Amino acid sequence: MSDHESAVRTYSPAAGLVIVGWTAAVAATAWCVLLTTSGADPAGRLLAGCAALGIAVAALYGTRARPRLRVDADGLTVGGLLRARHHPWPLVQGVRVLRTRRFGRESSLLEVDTVTADGDERLLLFGRLDLGADPEDVAPELMDLRPH
Repeated sequence: MSDHESAVRTYSPAAGLVIVGWTAAVAATAWCVLLTTSGADPAGRLLAGCAALGIAVAALYGTRARPRLRVDADGLTVGGLLRARHHPWPLVQGVRVLRTRRFGRESSLLEVDTVTADGDERLLLFGRLDLGADPEDVAPELMDLRPH
């Protein structure tokens, strides 16, 4: 087996970011409990409850979807909240970097075009937070692992 065939790369959100997410979820939940026990207005309790739930779901996603992207000689595996989905290289139609400019700041997204076994097209997008790395650096690494 060659080095190329045994190479595996994984990309995940930074562990520190996930820890901050869980810390924020605990703080938002404490805020919600405090508002509920103090008899605050219903709108404030609803806002706190929605914030706590939203932050907790984001932290759970960051924890559960690790690694977010796994690349090897067989293809790409994308981690998700419920399960990981594998995309074999023959079904990956393209890998490119999309550069956008918003609010005077330039950012990059990794775009992966795939086709499912049923023939449905799927566009996968990954940002810096998803990958824990710059999409500009990840794209060439994916192409290096793709069999020629």
